[in-house]
Amino acid sequence: MRGFMRLTSFTDYGLRMLMKMASTPGQALSTAEFAEEFQLSRHHLTKIMQKLAREGIVETRRGIGGGAVLAKAPAKIRLGELIALLEEGQPLVECFDQEGNHCTLDGRCKLKKQLRHAEQVFLRDLNRTTLADIALPSPTTPRK
Repeated sequence: MRGFMRLTSFTDYGLRMLMKMASTPGQALSTAEFAEEFQLSRHHLTKIMQKLAREGIVETRRGIGGGAVLAKAPAKIRLGELIALLEEGQPLVECFDQEGNHCTLDGRCKLKKQLRHAEQVFLRDLNRTTLADIALPSPTTPRK
């Protein structure tokens, strides 16, 4: 069965950066390093990092040896909360968007309630997982 939900690339790359940071505790990683690894624009990754810093997920350091580190232990960072944070402002469907809702069925449609419930269940289920659970293997940890 194929999945129905698609996360934005903003969330996808935000999670990738966080998984890498969780695997290298205390080591500051720069957006330039992430850009090289992911073959992406540094500008795009900087926007993601700024959001994570504003929300207290990461701390950024300037200067030589600068970059970003996790602001709290990976075991204290819930996956559902991360996804809700990174997907903020990206409604699942048009009718969830207060300003951009042009659906002609709004007010008569019973689907909206079901989708809102499914979204809550999805995030609640993901909150059973922490960043520690999905961290990449440490570079010094042998592969199984």
